[in-house]
Amino acid sequence: MPGKKPVIAVGKKKTAIAKTVIRPGTGIVKINGVPLEFYQPEVAREKILEPLTLSGDAWKQVDIDVTVKGGGFFGQAEAVRMSIARGLLSWFKSSKLKKLFYAQDRSMLAGDARRKEMKKFGGIGARRRRQKSYR
Repeated sequence: MPGKKPVIAVGKKKTAIAKTVIRPGTGIVKINGVPLEFYQPEVAREKILEPLTLSGDAWKQVDIDVTVKGGGFFGQAEAVRMSIARGLLSWFKSSKLKKLFYAQDRSMLAGDARRKEMKKFGGIGARRRRQKSYR
């Protein structure tokens, strides 16, 4: 495995975008240069750990480096989680791992296509209209 090329995976959630680079290593996970053990808040860290715990000890053979931008802390955590899961799948090429991820939570691999609805004329927002007055 030492000669294997790095794998790049992307995960998106709302406006947060995470890019993961997976290369052979010793199981070091860094998010924007911060080791996963020190990543705050703890709720986000637990969310990010899901694909790693599901893959067992397999992830300890690789180093994972994540860059994440945009969105809030939880959107970023979801994007990081998705990119790590996708990266591990493309690195190990395991159908068993894919089934395991899908069984746990489909959003670990499949993105959420929901976006903000466009504002329309005659109103303040997408659905809201100005109040009507008869007197």
